[in-house]
Amino acid sequence: MTACAIEPSAGHEDDGVAPAGCTLTADGAYAARLASAGDSWFPERWTLDGPEPYAVPLPRNQPEEPGTEVQPMGDGRVLIHRLVAGRHAFSLLYPTGPGTGELPVGVVECRDDTARLRLLPPAPGGERAYALAVGPRATTVWLVAGGAFGPERLAELPGRCSGGVWLDRTGRLLALDRETGGRTKAVVVDLERGGEVSPLLQIAADSDDRLLLADHDSGLLLIRSDAPSPGQDRLGWGVLGSTLPVRFPECLRLRECTLTPFAIQPGQILTPESCAVALRVDGPRGRWVGVWRPAERRVHHLPAPEGWLAGTGLWTPEGVLRLPYATEAVPCGVAQVSPPAAAAPEPGAAPVPGHPPEPAPPAPETPSTPPRPAQPAHPPQPPPPADPAPPPAPSAPRPVPLQEAPLGRLVTN
Repeated sequence: MTACAIEPSAGHEDDGVAPAGCTLTADGAYAARLASAGDSWFPERWTLDGPEPYAVPLPRNQPEEPGTEVQPMGDGRVLIHRLVAGRHAFSLLYPTGPGTGELPVGVVECRDDTARLRLLPPAPGGERAYALAVGPRATTVWLVAGGAFGPERLAELPGRCSGGVWLDRTGRLLALDRETGGRTKAVVVDLERGGEVSPLLQIAADSDDRLLLADHDSGLLLIRSDAPSPGQDRLGWGVLGSTLPVRFPECLRLRECTLTPFAIQPGQILTPESCAVALRVDGPRGRWVGVWRPAERRVHHLPAPEGWLAGTGLWTPEGVLRLPYATEAVPCGVAQVSPPAAAAPEPGAAPVPGHPPEPAPPAPETPSTPPRPAQPAHPPQPPPPADPAPPPAPSAPRPVPLQEAPLGRLVTN
């Protein structure tokens, strides 16, 4: 058999998203990345749930290839994905005193010589790890670590799939963006029912609808779709299980900037509109952090710490954003960012549960220059507001209902 090709570990060229700087476990206790030492590369594990973050290098006898994938497990070990002799080899790395221990967990071969294989985002619980093998006509979901007998093929879907978002706390429901018939729609794969597939997003018949993030507590979903503006992808939000339409706020349209959500504030069980969402903002003059809440009509622009492992971070339930960074002076650090508190509701406003009213939006905020790097020892402050850029040309309004409310048919308890 011919093996699949390796893709980057987080953020994929097929998705049009730049890779993240490292990968975190679902609970944020550990992180893993491929660190460099001169011209060589080695896995590194970060421990983030103690009083101070610290890194443990996990080098082996020879350097790793630059495209090698690593993923932290819930017990502190690091899963590594290598291409060895034309096959995909998976092993668990762990520190053993001065050295690095390695436990091989199995090998995967793909039946299609043009397929690509990559790790899916860390699953809830941290006991299992999954991979996606994408061929020209079908996609296979693999369990590559945590099974009883090595790697196991769990499901095969017609079409090319990308993305990967977990919708529950048990690692049962996996959302994928599936391309079939020239359109991309988010679907749900039930891994406990033989890979049964059901629709998740069907905003419009001729739209491309992708799921970017989901929060288990509030049900908040971050979506990218061209339904409201044919030919132009926009960020939107909805609530898992809701029959209300997806909203596409104007404040999430920044001229010459790409916004990529990477973390949602947990703990907001009944108030998804109050969840803070962290955004990676890539513009022509740099990269910084944005914070947005569905209940607000603006994005708060915050400076990223120097050495930020871009696209990586996690929220505390109290609303503090933790951003991992690495510099020569501080090889393993976490900056604490406290964005502005949520604005109080307007007097007399009567928001609909799950979707606040949305008046005519103001012109989007577009900083003319990126914020200055933050000092890690102190929470960075937002830069002075820049002159607003003119809003994009309005497009013809189009309804964006969730149609038959496929979200409402999911049971994620």
